[in-house]
Order: sequence, then C-alpha cells, then structure tokens
Amino acid sequence: MPSGLTAGHDSPGRRVTPEPSGGRAVRAGHGGRVPSGGRVVRLRRARTALSAVAAAAALALTGQATPATAAPPPSPPGASLGEAFARAAAAHDVPRDLLVAVGYGETRLDGHAGLPSQDNGYGVMHLVSNSERHTLERAARLTGTSVAELERDTGANIHGAAAVLRALADEAGLHAADRDRVDAWYPAVARYGAPGSKPTGRLYADAVYDFLGAGLHVRVAGGERVTVPPREVRPQRGPYAGTRPGASLGPAADYPSALWNPAYSGNYSAGRGSAVTTVVVHVTQGSYAGSISWFQNPDARVSAHYVVRSSDGQITQSVRESDTAWHARSANAYSVGVEHEGYVSDPAWFTDAMYRSSAALTRHLTAKYGIPRDRAHIVGHNEVPGNDHTDPGPHWDWAYYMSQVRGEEGTTGTPFPTWGTDVSVRQRPSQDSARVATLPRPTSVRVACQVHGAPVEYDGYSNDAWSYLPDHGGYVSNIFIDVPDAWLPGVPAC
Repeated sequence: MPSGLTAGHDSPGRRVTPEPSGGRAVRAGHGGRVPSGGRVVRLRRARTALSAVAAAAALALTGQATPATAAPPPSPPGASLGEAFARAAAAHDVPRDLLVAVGYGETRLDGHAGLPSQDNGYGVMHLVSNSERHTLERAARLTGTSVAELERDTGANIHGAAAVLRALADEAGLHAADRDRVDAWYPAVARYGAPGSKPTGRLYADAVYDFLGAGLHVRVAGGERVTVPPREVRPQRGPYAGTRPGASLGPAADYPSALWNPAYSGNYSAGRGSAVTTVVVHVTQGSYAGSISWFQNPDARVSAHYVVRSSDGQITQSVRESDTAWHARSANAYSVGVEHEGYVSDPAWFTDAMYRSSAALTRHLTAKYGIPRDRAHIVGHNEVPGNDHTDPGPHWDWAYYMSQVRGEEGTTGTPFPTWGTDVSVRQRPSQDSARVATLPRPTSVRVACQVHGAPVEYDGYSNDAWSYLPDHGGYVSNIFIDVPDAWLPGVPAC
C-alpha cells in the first residue's frame, strides 16, 4: 500500500479512517547532515523525546493490574530507548525482553515520527485505534496519559503498551510467578496483536517468540543498540494451541505454498471484470500479521491478494485471484496485489528472503496469466494511474527484484540495508582511496563480496571489513551496512 493503507483509499467504498491533509506519506528517509569535513552524521530514525513510567514499586509487585494514574513524569535528560523499556517493564511487571520483541515485530522499534500505520496504529509499540483493536484507547485509560501523547511520545507509548499487555495477562489469569516466565505470556501477546482472529493471532505471537528465540540486536536513533539475548522458547499457547496460523487450500490453492487467511467479504469484490494483466507491488506500512488482521476488519474497505513477510518470506493469501481485491483503485480489476511487510522509509524491512519469495510468487503469476516479465506489467503502487500512494518507495530494489522474477543467473550481490547520509563508496577498501560514488541516504545495496581492508572508526564503532557493491563499482565500510555483524553473514570473501 501507500504511505499508509488508508481505509477506503483503494476501494470503491466509503472512507472510514480520515487522512491528515496531504495524505499519510511517510518520509522516504530520515535525513542527516554532513559537516564540513565530509563525515557522515547518523540520524537514521526520528524519535520523539522519551517519557518514563510513573508507578509505585509496590504496585509493580502485586497481582493486580496497574490502575489509571496521572501521566508519567518526563524521563531524565538523555534517557534512552532501552531505559524506557526497562522502566515500563518494571512498572507493569512485564518481561522486558518480551516488550522489546513485541515492539520489534510491530515497527522495528521505529515510531515513524508519530505518523499512523495502515490500520491506524501509532508509535514504537503500534498502539491501535480502529473498530476491532483499541489498544490506544485502553492504554490511555490504564495510564491516564492522553491519546495525543501516546501517539507522539516514545516513552509514553512503551509505557502504555506495557500497561495493556499486563491487563491482558491479568485477564488470562497470569499470577506473579507466571509473569516471570516469558513462555506464559503467549495468549496475551496474541490478543495484543490480533484480537479478532485466532489464526492471525497465532501468526502474530509465533513471530514474537521467534524473535525471542533468535535474539535481537537493533540499532536505533542516536546510535543506541537495543538487545535481547537468544534463549530457548517453549511458548504456552493455551487457547491458541489447536489453531493453525493459516489454512491450506490443498489442490484448490492459487499458490500452493501460501497460507490462507481470508479477508472480510466486504473488503473485496467477488469475480473479475477484466483479465489479469498486471502485478502491483505494495508495502504494508505495518506488520505482516497486522495487515492480514486489517483486511479482516469490516471497516477497512481494503485488501490485497497476497502478503509477504519480511523475516523469512512467508506468504499469506487473503483474496482469491479470481476475485477483485481493493488495493490499487483503477488497477483493481486487472491486477493481482502483493503486499510486502514493512515501511516505505526503512529499507531494513526489504530482506533477501522477502525479495526472493515475492519474486517466486510473481514469477508464478506471470507464467499462469501470460504476463510479460517487464516493468510495464510488474509495477509499484505509485505507478498505477489515478493513485497518490508512494509505495514501494525509493528503497525498493527494482533491478534485483526483476532479475529474480526473470530467474537471471548472472545477477550478483545480496541486498542489505544501509544507514547514514552521504556515505562514500571507495575505489579500494580504504578511506584514502578515491570516491567513486555516494549513498545520499539510507537505502538498500547489493553486496557481491567482502574483504578486510583499512580499519575505519566512526560513531563508537571500529571495523576493518569492507563490502564490494557491484552496482556502484566500489567498496563501502561495513560499519554502514545496517546489520549487527561486522562480517556480513552469507557473503563470500572477495
């Protein structure tokens, strides 16, 4: 979708959620500045000032949900995102690592400057206000914080989410000893993310527990790193134990490997008014499970045929190809819509697993319907006539994606996100080498190989590894490749 899956924006029906003036465009990049010496100043993600949790220690240790209180006082000067998570977790007796994993699954810990997601969710913790999810309003009641502050202030947003999770845990019957065990929180997490559908709730909570199992190492604004150590997880699924994360359509499946989580019948049109001639590429402006849940909301008035997950390329189908999904206005009748989990402004969501899985789906669709594998017939939402949307945006690697769709063997490089502005690409792996190109903003690059070169020190990091970028004909320091490992996983040495 666009810079937001705005309700009714791509459908023939009424508009449910109003858009602010000028639409809901999320910026294509959070800028930085380069001082006179040409050094890169890192300002990767905008974030509002953090605020802390006000809660007595005695309340945090009781078995009762924290009652509504006055809005929490401001955090100390320089308070970090990690401190905000720790304070909110302690105040509401929610495991800190669980709270981080929920936020990471929703937004990759990016509040997007207070702009709403496709289903009207706000902030790092994606507090939602729509007809089926009311975590934003519930957070306001539980904490005494205004809705406006919960939307804009990162610390308040985390505080509110912790209060909601605690209330859901109380409703699930978790006592003090249970709350110390991360595995016992599964039903509360599922209800936080997808209250209306058990299969979608299972999708949502399984992803959170996958993050807990693998661990997290996330770079956020100001260079701070938020970490969750890996652990063995054995989630207690409770009422979700007998639920599958999606049905199988068997021989009747349009795309055999896709899960089936159908959209609400009022969010698409039965049948087709035209032959299928086009594939439209979207970005969800929200999470995978959250987008599937939104398509199941009767008030959404939008849908897509497929949704692709960022972490592993898992695909869910929500509308049959023989029916008309409401995703691209004028192109609805003759296209198949493919949504990709993530945000237009953040290339970190566009993983190699996502590109390859989506390309395999598009390759299947083009073969099935006789669609030419070119950019006239495989288009972005922003390229459809009559649309004012921006997705998939400037970070989507069309060259790589189309090479995968065509099954070209000669394509080199694995996509990785970058951070920083005006980052130099050098002729050789050294800062003394000639500059051959510049990365003006955070983007996605293809890395062919990596090599140990001249050491680079920047922003508290030191590394001698450099990546060769075939599209730019030079090397960039691995410090500016936005992954936690200094030596990139899965990339050969040059």
